[in-house]
This record gives sequence, structure tokens and C-alpha cells, in this order.
Amino acid sequence: MLTAAILLLCLLQTAFAAPSGFDTIKKRVIEAIMNHDVDDNRVAYLVNTLSKDGTWPDINYQDVSREGFENRRHHENLVQMARAYKTKTSKFYKDKKVKSAIELALKHWVEKDYFCENWHPNQIGTPTNLVYLMLLMGDGLPKELVDKAQPIIGRANLNASGARPSGDRIKIAGILAKNILFLNDKKQFDEVIKVIEGEIKFNTGKRGIQHDYGFHHREDRVNNTLSYGTGYADAFAEWAAYVAGTEYAFSEEKIDQLIDYYLDGICKQMVYGKFEDTGTKNRDISRADDKNAMGTGTPEKLQTASDYRKQELDEIIKIRKGEVKPKFSFDKFFWQTEYYVHQRPKYFTSVRMHSTRNHNMEVPYNSEGLKNHHRGDGTNYITVRGDEYLNTAPVYDWQKIPGSTILQKPAMPSPDEIQKPGLTDFVGAVTDGMYGAVSYDFKSPHDPVSAKKAWFFFDKEFVCLGAGIKSRAELPVATTLNQCLLKGDVLVGANNQQSTLKKGETQLENVNWVFHDGVGYLFPKPAKINISNQTQTGSWWDINKQTDTPKEMVNLDMFKLWIDHGKQPSDASYQYIVVPATAEQEMDKAGQQIAILSNTSEIQAVNHSGLGICQIVFYTSGEIKVSENQTIGMDGPGTVMLKTVGAAVKQISVADPSRKLGKIHITVSQKMEKSGDNFRSFWNEKKRVSEISIDLPQTVYAGQSVTIEL
Repeated sequence: MLTAAILLLCLLQTAFAAPSGFDTIKKRVIEAIMNHDVDDNRVAYLVNTLSKDGTWPDINYQDVSREGFENRRHHENLVQMARAYKTKTSKFYKDKKVKSAIELALKHWVEKDYFCENWHPNQIGTPTNLVYLMLLMGDGLPKELVDKAQPIIGRANLNASGARPSGDRIKIAGILAKNILFLNDKKQFDEVIKVIEGEIKFNTGKRGIQHDYGFHHREDRVNNTLSYGTGYADAFAEWAAYVAGTEYAFSEEKIDQLIDYYLDGICKQMVYGKFEDTGTKNRDISRADDKNAMGTGTPEKLQTASDYRKQELDEIIKIRKGEVKPKFSFDKFFWQTEYYVHQRPKYFTSVRMHSTRNHNMEVPYNSEGLKNHHRGDGTNYITVRGDEYLNTAPVYDWQKIPGSTILQKPAMPSPDEIQKPGLTDFVGAVTDGMYGAVSYDFKSPHDPVSAKKAWFFFDKEFVCLGAGIKSRAELPVATTLNQCLLKGDVLVGANNQQSTLKKGETQLENVNWVFHDGVGYLFPKPAKINISNQTQTGSWWDINKQTDTPKEMVNLDMFKLWIDHGKQPSDASYQYIVVPATAEQEMDKAGQQIAILSNTSEIQAVNHSGLGICQIVFYTSGEIKVSENQTIGMDGPGTVMLKTVGAAVKQISVADPSRKLGKIHITVSQKMEKSGDNFRSFWNEKKRVSEISIDLPQTVYAGQSVTIEL
């Protein structure tokens, strides 16, 4: 009996000693809040400058506008002081003067309860910092102040206007969960954790993760993957790490889905998985970027929660830390988002478009991104290093966006005119995951301009074609090849001679190629071009009216290359080949394996003899001879890519940019009588062609490519 009693006592002691999952999570959350450097000099300044009424003299407390709300710095200051108060290595550890300052400043806030015209500070920003303060100070704050703070923190709740499914709901649920940890309400914590876990889901056509692994924050279907979509992933990864190894741990299915989204959505919209692609930016392009490269916090948290795709996450972490060089080679079209990326180990490029299925650009909320009118009009950014466009926004010429064809107006339209619904169905891409072609039946939502635009992507180069360029306006129309930071000389090859351009703006004729900053631009037919390599001037205030936006003028040396199609073009065209990550010595022999087979309003087609790849955009039914013995036809609009070995077609990829078809029908002048689960081939002896019918993806997958092996 005595032995049994001792055993029972030991078991009880062990049970009481072991922390619960709830306590473990609370400890992890507090550790994460504390995991910031403490600046004692800054804390000393905050304590010494705090007024008797609990305010700081350098904060404008009266401005609660969408563009202002500087008083958010008040509760940020509270958290900074609390960290110092709780950090043993700080000279302010357990300092009574700091604690008194915290209480005085908190008293001011809860009594004034500043409310911003923008919902976000009220439901996310303010509650976040106040709950951080509660968790850091624990029972050290007067009960009266804690009680008064709770209704303010409580604006972060699941019925709040900002708690929209798959949008900011996961962030608000996270704030709520942290406050519940502070209040030690285990029952409610169970419920909120289930809400957070449940937010990881496909929500195609609405807010959230799309089936292509893009992210739409609003039902305007604008690409928000690297803004709201990253915050969404960060919030889930944070909680996945907090609850890992406890009874609250998320299901394997949900964590795997989030990791898939992170690697195949977020990381594949980034240059080398490290830098934000400028083409993904919306109004955030008008904010100064002080870091450029993404951090490692989220992939590290995902590794804490799961071993799924661990090696790929580890590679992303090492690339971002600069420990390894990227080796990525892939090609991906986000068919729900009208956004395409092409990555090689030495360069990255993208194409951003819009259609009747989505809007062209984000609304300039909070007076940011005030000149973004044309940034979804077939923009094509080219990156080798990752900093080519860094902080160029204040001086940018917003009517010369890389890749776009734009009417050159005397002034930009009102910011109220930025967001427009798309006007064309035929927007898409065909890809096999390594190579691809993008097609864009462009119709400007702003100006009377239209064009057939296409891009064809290979390993060392990509081809850009434009045909049927029309405008009814008495203003010039221009297609821009690039506009980026000027780095070094601009070299030009023309009339069998090479020259270095002097700084300024120049128009040149009979140009064969241009080389700048490791990127070559080839013209298969000698072209008339315009180049600017000089200082451009502007200010952040021109594009961002936040109250803390710098107003001083900015001067940057910029490189700009464009083709002028003149006024009221009726059938203008362009063709050029981009060779990224090359050297000036390679320019005279670059692009020799590329043949532009057609560049008309009916068919745009390119053949790469070295890779055995032919890519064709059919804007209408037709056929094209791609080699001496091979003709390809299609019975309606669509895109096709063929891979050949010798004269034989071995692989065909197709896509329907219009998203209207159940099947695509093509003809190939090669006998093939093979069928598969999703295609049928029939040899028509009379016409001497193989007639191939290929089933296309439907519903949420409409617009995705199909590849068949022959």
C-alpha cells in the first residue's frame, strides 16, 4: 500500500510539474515578442520626453486620417519600453521610472482611445501592440488600466469588419488568441485556434488562396501574393510554430497546404525566392524599401511545424542568408491571377496582365501608389541581381513601364481612375513547367489603344512580339523595353559598329542591339529606338500622400529604352529579343538559334532550333509552317508549344487563354495515332495531317496548361 501511495504521489507531482500546452504556447508567444533588440538610448529618450499628460511631443495626436494616424507610434513606444523593462541585459530592467512611464502613457491612450479613419489600425495595429504590452507586463499593470484596455483590444474579434475570410481574419484571430492567452481563457483559446487552422483553404474566386497558389485579398482578383498573401502565410506559420508539439497542433493536411502555397506561390513570385518581383507590387511600390531581401522567419517556423518539403524550405533559407547561390529553373503561369514568371539560375523575368476576369491594379488606398494606372498592362520586368528597380519609384516615368505599350499623355489621369476592369478575354500562357509563351490580346482600359502582345521564353533569352498596335488618339504610342537604374555604360550596335552612348536622350536608327547592365536587347530587324541614360527627378510625395512621406526631391540616374510607334498607329508592330545575364562580347552572336516565324494580328510564333521548341499564339483559326516538313494548325484561338526531336514532335502543350473551350483541336503534318486519358489523335489520310483533340481543364483550373507526350 505504501509503495502504491508513493507511486501515486510521484505521478501527481509529475502531472503538476509538466506545463500544459496552453502554458507552453503562452511562453513561446512571450519569447517571440521579446525577441527584438532593445535600444536603451531610445528607451531613455522615451522616458525623459514623456509629458505629464502621458503624451510625446513629437507625435501628432490630432491627425487620425487614413494618410496619418501618427499616434500609432504611441503604443509602439509602450512595447519598446516594456521590452526594456523585461530584458535582464537592459539597464532599464525592472526600472521603476520606466514602469511609471508605461502606466502614464497607457493611461493616456485608454482614456483618449484614438480611433483612425482607416479600420486597420483600430482592429489590427492598436490591438496588436496593446496585447503585446499585456503579455509582457503580465500582472504588473494596474487592474484599472488593464480593464480599460480590454475593449480596445477587443476590436480584434471574429465579427469585426476586417475579419474577412481568408483576408485579415487570420491576423485578427491571432491577436484574439494572444489576448486569450493573457486572460488565461483556455476554453475560448480552443475555439480560436480552430478558426486559425480553418483559414488555410482554397478560396478561388473570392478572398484568399487561389488554386494556382496566387493570393487575392479582394474580389477584384488583383494579385496580392507578396503583400497580403505573405502576411497571411506569416500569421499561420507563426501559430503553427507556437502550437507545434502540443495538443493544439495543426493537422498535417493544413500545414502541408500552407507549405505548398508558400513554396509554389510566394517563393515562385520572387526573384530567386529571395527578392520581391517589382511586377507583383501594387500601391506598396510607392513605399521606400529599406531591406529588399525577404527574411527567413516564416520558412524556419514552417520547418518547426513540419518536415514536409523540408529540403526546399532549407534551400530558401540558405539562399536568403547568402549561404548558397540559387539554382532554380522553372516556368509558372498563375492562371487565376494573369501573372507569369520565368526563372533561371542567373535571371528572373515576369509578365503581369489583366482580363475580363480581374481588374488591372489595386485601388490607391490611403493615397498610396498614385500613378499605378499602367502597371498591369503587360508589364515585363527583368532582373539579374535583384536591385535593378530598387527605390526607383519617386523618379519613374509611369508611362514607360517595362514591356508595356502605352499612350504617351501630357499628364497621368486622376488616381481615382487607376483601377479598371479588364476588357479582353484572351489573356493567358502555355507552359510545361520549364518553358512557356504568354499571349495578351491587349485593350487598354484607360486609352483608345490595343495590341496583340506575346512573349516566348527559353533558357538564355526570351522573345517579345507586338502586332496590330492601334490608337485613335492624336498622341504618340510607345512600347518600353526597360526602365531601371543606370549602372555603367550603355553600348549600341548599329551599322556594323559598336558605340558607347553619352548621357542624355537619344533617338537612333538601324540599331541591331543595345547592351546595359548585363542585359542585351536584340532587334532581329534593324530598328529605330529611343534611349535615355540620364538623371531623372521626382519625389515620393508625388506618388504617396502619407503624412510621413518625404517631400524632398530625389535624383537618380536611370536607363530607359523604348520604341516610338508614332501618333494614331493603325497596324504598328515590334519585335525584340532580351538576353539577360550576358556580356557585351556575346551580342553579335546572341539569338542565332531563334527564328520569328510570324508576328501578325492572327498568329505570333517563334522557333528555337537549339532547344527544338516552337511556340505559337493563334488569335484566330489558322495554320503556320514551322519547318520545311511541318505545318501546325488550330481551329480557333489558343496557344500551343511543341517539342521536337529531329523532325518528330514528341510533346505538345496547349492552353486556352479565353477560358471558354472544353477541348482544343490542332493539326500536325506528322502521322501520329496515339491516344491518352485526355487526348485523341487521328490520321486524316485525305488532308495528310494528324487531327489531335485535347481535353482542357475546367472550373477553377480553366486556363491551366495541358501537356501530352507522343
